[in-house]
Amino acid sequence: MVRRHDPDRRQRIIDAAIRVVGENGIAGLSHRTVAAEADVPLGSTTYHFATLDELLVAALRQANEGFAEVLDGSGVPDDTEGDLAAGLARVLREWLGGDRTGVELEYELYLAALRRPALRPVAAEWTQETAQRLAARTDPVTARALLALMDGICLQVLLTGGEYDEGYAREVLARVIP
Repeated sequence: MVRRHDPDRRQRIIDAAIRVVGENGIAGLSHRTVAAEADVPLGSTTYHFATLDELLVAALRQANEGFAEVLDGSGVPDDTEGDLAAGLARVLREWLGGDRTGVELEYELYLAALRRPALRPVAAEWTQETAQRLAARTDPVTARALLALMDGICLQVLLTGGEYDEGYAREVLARVIP
């Protein structure tokens, strides 16, 4: 049997898992559905990810990178002169205004950590890293409170199907900042 060199296969499997969860939820995720979506042999998915939890961990890590890119790309963590509440409200507008499937997927994976302990360290790591980014502009306790409020705003928008209200977000974020 000839072995094909396919250096991108692992990444294609992760991307396929994200698409499967985005379309069918975590309940629709299996090695078989991911292999079909990635157009790889079933054995490739189990070679790279022995368990579905390992695959979900990789998917959650990748989803986390999306928000980190938006936050870092905004310049808000480094802008010591700008209005922090307004900057974070803009970040949320960009995050929620982009591909909502990606935002929904990230929250679905976070909520999966309630039942899948393997995901908890990844969720905790993201929370800690993001709070550290925000702590560059305020104290650590306020940074964690801002992050919790931002999560709450995002969840409310996603769960109600409502429109994101940047003015409201700016106002409530400002109330948390000393």
